[in-house]
Amino acid sequence: MNDTDAADFLLDTRGTARELGAWVVGAAFARDGKTLGFALGDGTLRIAPPAEPEADWTSIEAHPGGACLALTADCGPTGYLTGGDDGRLVATGADGTVTEIARLGAMKWVEHVAAHEGGLRAASVGKQLHLFDGKGRALKTVVTPTAVGGIAFDARGKRVAASHYNGASLWFVAAKEDKPRVLEWKGSHGAIAISPDGTHVVTAMQENALHGWRLEDNQHMRMSGYPSKTKSLSFTARGRWLATSGADSVVIWPFFGGGPMGKAPTELAGGDGILCSAVACHPQHEVVAAGFADGLVVLSEIASGKVVPVAAPGRGAVSALAWNASGSHLAFGTETGFAGIVDLSKR
Repeated sequence: MNDTDAADFLLDTRGTARELGAWVVGAAFARDGKTLGFALGDGTLRIAPPAEPEADWTSIEAHPGGACLALTADCGPTGYLTGGDDGRLVATGADGTVTEIARLGAMKWVEHVAAHEGGLRAASVGKQLHLFDGKGRALKTVVTPTAVGGIAFDARGKRVAASHYNGASLWFVAAKEDKPRVLEWKGSHGAIAISPDGTHVVTAMQENALHGWRLEDNQHMRMSGYPSKTKSLSFTARGRWLATSGADSVVIWPFFGGGPMGKAPTELAGGDGILCSAVACHPQHEVVAAGFADGLVVLSEIASGKVVPVAAPGRGAVSALAWNASGSHLAFGTETGFAGIVDLSKR
């Protein structure tokens, strides 16, 4: 068995894969876990049934003539939410039914979307962050100082955060007065994450670093030393660790015992000079899925450092990773249009 065969063992024996023909912008399992969506740069959404490896994947024209720019599982148990370069926010059901939630500007891009199971949807266009309910009704629009770099709901759906130039803003969704809590730090902020317990906000910066805020006392957290920009952030299920891309390993920062300030990060699954391009923490255990710029996909256990290959390199940079809610299935996609699903359940 050669190195490629060994690295592809899980994909070959427990998975299925397709060549989709366009950049995989994002991957997301529906909340009920019965379907999986891949959003593509050609404007289509491909829907796959994870439990049926041999079944056909449905192709849906979510953003005809354009590109999908963002994808998330919708707020309901089934379906997906996408934003496109056509200025549209679109909900697609597991059966392929497409519903336009909003037209947010013909010449504008819906670059970031988020949804919460409590019946909330969010989408950003430029400096505007639009909030909708589960029925598609507009709730409110809030404005950030500059273009939004990323959006996230907290675990309870009570607050929504948006990153932008010189920091991030945090709103209470149900507040009558839309006055944000502003988290300041000079520079350009992109990807954003809120810890599962709602105590920390972290953003990825243009300057090859992360910045964080501890909300109880506004303590700043500076996490630097990356050779490249961090584009992917993921907290472990209990929020003890934050996994990040942007280095030739998976860099994970401790968020316990007063961390991460004054503590060195842990590095997993690296050392060969190939940059990590995507991370996704297991929804239950302290295990990180990571994708690299050469197409390699691995699983790494934080406590032991053990690394298990999922898919071999050679299929383009990994651009999307997603777990289902139970953590039994992992999906990944690459910039060249290769997409795979692996069943990791006990047998």
